Amino acid sequence: MTTTTTLRFDDRDAFQQLCGPNDKNLKIVEQLLQVEVNARGNTLALSGEDHDVTVAGETLDQFYELARSGFKVFSADIPRGVRIVSTGHGTRLADVFLDTVFVAGGKKKIAPKNLSQKHYIDAIREHDLVFGIGAAGTGKTYLAMAMAVAALANHEVKRIILTRPAVEAGEKLGFLPGDMAEKVNPYLRPLYDALYEMLDMPRVHKYLSEQVIEVAPLAFMRGRTLNDAFVILDEAQNATREQMRMFLTRLGFGTKTVVTGDVTQTDLPDRDRSGLAHAARLLGDTPGIEVCQFHPEDVVRHPLVMRIVRAYDQDDARRAERARAQGDGAGGNGASEPRAPAREVADETLVAAEREAAEGTEG
Repeated sequence: MTTTTTLRFDDRDAFQQLCGPNDKNLKIVEQLLQVEVNARGNTLALSGEDHDVTVAGETLDQFYELARSGFKVFSADIPRGVRIVSTGHGTRLADVFLDTVFVAGGKKKIAPKNLSQKHYIDAIREHDLVFGIGAAGTGKTYLAMAMAVAALANHEVKRIILTRPAVEAGEKLGFLPGDMAEKVNPYLRPLYDALYEMLDMPRVHKYLSEQVIEVAPLAFMRGRTLNDAFVILDEAQNATREQMRMFLTRLGFGTKTVVTGDVTQTDLPDRDRSGLAHAARLLGDTPGIEVCQFHPEDVVRHPLVMRIVRAYDQDDARRAERARAQGDGAGGNGASEPRAPAREVADETLVAAEREAAEGTEG
């Protein structure tokens, strides 16, 4: 049933932010929800199917209130907001976008951008061990790092320990010169990059020299007990089952641990030995442990990444289906536990809108 409703906005500056340059934000809402949005003065007239108009009106109302509170509305936020209102079971945009985790460099506010990230952050707050599993670009490591730096700044922990397996990504690097630290440094570079985004360089160097922040390969964790620390194991899909067991039993008192990875991107010669999916399945129902799954639509990098991830997931699913039809229990591609097809975004125009609204996105 078609309906029409009118929304009135009294704060002129907030209303301009809501509309965006040349009404770009309103056009995105029109694309996503198949409604017509007409701006006149300080009012918006919405027309379309009942449900679509309701979602559009609620989304616009909430973004307006965010703008009034000082939140800067980017075009890239609109598709995320529509998705939250459409599927969030009553979750308000302010609960997501204003849940500031950390202010990097005293200026850049780091906050969740979608419901999966919000659930992930809340899980880290409430549990001592959290697994963040999903595609590249969903913010797993970045948000975990922000939570770690915030915990250190708030004196909730005494140190941060960042680790990842030193596994070559499908290519042989050969002999690497230097001492042990210099040899493993290339594998740990992404963790340093994230640190420099959160903190200024002098402070990072100070923390590293004082061992307040430690960056080390996973093998160096053996035999240790990690107390009063925030520990992040990144690229955990490259940890073997034995390494994962070793790492998870290092946890001491006052320690919070986050394990991140993408089970589809293991670089181990034998994919069956990857400890990430095994540990998540084994420990997922254990009290104090939470497993957070991210999906292609949760990608917050360039919008094309969402399409790329979905295409690879669908290809994996097709190959696994062919292998099952042929009676090959190994999946035909070396994966003993192929992933199910990725969830499709209900409205394909979401991808086009996010591509058009790519400015303001965060890698």
